Amino acid sequence: MTSSKKPFGLYIHVPFCSSKCPYCDFYSERKKDNIPLYLNAVKEELAFLNRSKSFVSPEIYNREVSSVYFGGGTPSVLRASDIKGILGTVKEKFILSKNAEVTLECNPSLKNKEEFFEGLKNAGVNRVSLGLQSAVLSERKALGRLGSAEDAAQAVYAAKKAGIEDISLDIMLGIPEQTQDSLKFSLDFALNLPVSHLSVYILKLEEGTVFFSRKDKLDLPDDDAVSDMYLFTCEHLKKKGMRHYEISNFCFDNFAGKHNLNYWKCGEYLGIGPSAHSFINGKRFYFERDISAFICGAPPIFDCDGGSSEERLMLALRTDEGISIPEKSERLSEIIKEFQNFGLLNVSNDRVILTDKGFLVSNYIISEILSEI
Repeated sequence: MTSSKKPFGLYIHVPFCSSKCPYCDFYSERKKDNIPLYLNAVKEELAFLNRSKSFVSPEIYNREVSSVYFGGGTPSVLRASDIKGILGTVKEKFILSKNAEVTLECNPSLKNKEEFFEGLKNAGVNRVSLGLQSAVLSERKALGRLGSAEDAAQAVYAAKKAGIEDISLDIMLGIPEQTQDSLKFSLDFALNLPVSHLSVYILKLEEGTVFFSRKDKLDLPDDDAVSDMYLFTCEHLKKKGMRHYEISNFCFDNFAGKHNLNYWKCGEYLGIGPSAHSFINGKRFYFERDISAFICGAPPIFDCDGGSSEERLMLALRTDEGISIPEKSERLSEIIKEFQNFGLLNVSNDRVILTDKGFLVSNYIISEILSEI
C-alpha cells in the first residue's frame, strides 16, 4: 500500500476518437455511446478508488498531485464541461498543488475552438498538447490526419487567447514522403507560432496498426535518412533557443513538461481509465484495454515491480540531466570513455549525459552501461 508522501502525477485516459490514425497504437474507440458511463466511472474511481484498492490505499488522498494529464484517444472529443467535472472531483478528493500542471491533448481540427479553450481555461487546464504531426498537406494525408496545418495554427492562437500559455505541438519524423526539407518546413511552421514546447517523435510501426500491415508498401525514409532528420531537428531547434531536455522533447524557457519528466525521474503516478498505467509504491499496474470492463468495475492488472536502480538509470539517461555514476569499475570507465570518443555521451562532474547522437542509440548504450553496474 502507498506509504510515500512525495507528490505524484495523475493520468486520465480518454478512450474516444472520431477516427483512428493508421499509425496509432493507443487504445481508443470510435463509438461514443459510452461517454456518459465512462465519465461517471472515472469520477467514481477518482472519488473512491474501488477498482484500484488492491494497489492504492486512501492515504494517497493526503499527498499532493503535481500534474494531471488527459491523454487518449482524443480527450478533446469531450466537452469542456466534462473536463471541468472530472477536475472538480480531483480538486475535491485530492490535494492539487498550487502550481500543478494540467494538460489536455487536443485535436487541432476541433470546432468552436475559442469557446472550447475558454472552457478549458475556466476548468483549470493550463497546458494543451496539439497534434500537428506535419505541416505538409501530402504528409498529413499519408498519416490520415484530418484538417489542415492552418487548423493547428488557429487552435494555438485560440488557446493563447483563452489565457493558456503553455502550448505544445507534436511533430513526427520518418513518416511517408518526408524529406529533410519538408521536415524543416514543419518545424519552422511550428516555431512561427506562439508555442512553448515541441514533442518530436520518430514513427514506429506498431503491430496491429494499419501502417504495420502496409509496411512493405509505405514510402518511408530509410534508417540513415531518419537519423539525419533527427540530428537536424536537434540542431535546428537548439539554434532557435529550445532546450532538448528529453530524447523526443524540446522546450523554451521553463516549459519542460512536468508530467512526463516525472516519468523519466521514476516518480509515481496514478492512471485512471482503460489502458491507463500506474506506478505506486514500487508496483506497476494497468487497466485492460476495454472500456466496458473499466465501466463495470474491473480492477487493474499487476505488471511488475518498478523503481530499481537499473530502471532509474535507464529513464534518467533519456534526459539532458543524465545520471551520476561516482564509482565506476575499470571496465565501465573504459566503456564510457569509448562512447565519449565516438561523441555519444559527455561526462561532467561524474554525470553521464547522452549527446544527440547518443540518443539515437540510447538502448545500446544503456544496456552496455547496465552490464557493468
